[in-house]
Amino acid sequence: MESAPEAARESAVYTHGHHESVLRSHRWRTAANSAAYLTGSLRPGMSVLDVGCGPGTITADLAELVAPGRVTAVDAAEDVVAQAREYARERGLDGIEFATADVHALDFPDDSFDVVHAHQVLQHVGDPVRALREMRRVCRPGGIVAVRDADYAAMTWFPEVAGLDDWQALYQRVARGNGGEPDAGRRLLSWAKAAGFTDITATATSWCYATPQEVAWWSGLWADRTTASSYARVATEGGHATAAGLAGIAAAWRAWGREPDAWFSVLNGEVLCRA
Repeated sequence: MESAPEAARESAVYTHGHHESVLRSHRWRTAANSAAYLTGSLRPGMSVLDVGCGPGTITADLAELVAPGRVTAVDAAEDVVAQAREYARERGLDGIEFATADVHALDFPDDSFDVVHAHQVLQHVGDPVRALREMRRVCRPGGIVAVRDADYAAMTWFPEVAGLDDWQALYQRVARGNGGEPDAGRRLLSWAKAAGFTDITATATSWCYATPQEVAWWSGLWADRTTASSYARVATEGGHATAAGLAGIAAAWRAWGREPDAWFSVLNGEVLCRA
């Protein structure tokens, strides 16, 4: 079995952590709203590796799409893998295996999977090109490596609310201070080329929150995340913000959420790479 050298193991810190406010967002994600660029390429009987599976909502959908094929779901955090395992049990899915893993050093033989998928992962890793090389290594020749990541600088909203520009700038400082790249979406194509892929389809899609329910949900989870998650801790401990400053940003999120015309869009870059 080949794997990346020990020195390549993860060096970045996951900015968001797994506070309830973070998982509130992750559990909303489905194959339909977060992996539509990939689902048209899936077929029954395929084997899939889902890297950074989180609480497993996308994983479960992928498993249904490739059944009776197998899905292997991995994440760096044991506690969230346990949540994904329980979610699959609740959905009645028995074709999924779960494990902890580091995307820089995947513990699988070469050519193990038909599809390797990673959603909102590369923005948080220390070496995204090496991670893509590892994903390519474990993908069978002719298979697909599928990656989708947000681009924080391209996020946009209305109306303008004092404090949200501060949030955007602060988040980028904290993420980069943790060793990640918050504007990963625009870089996926270049990273894929650097990893050795030559057959790449690059696209972009967005999430949009505009109904009263969506706006309340999105503003509330970011307000909570700003003051209560590990993001708040690393922001203050890293000297990027004060507790008072974070409280002000959280208040800005709640103020935006009360605006009757509130609208927010998240741009996501995507690449489908043939191995």
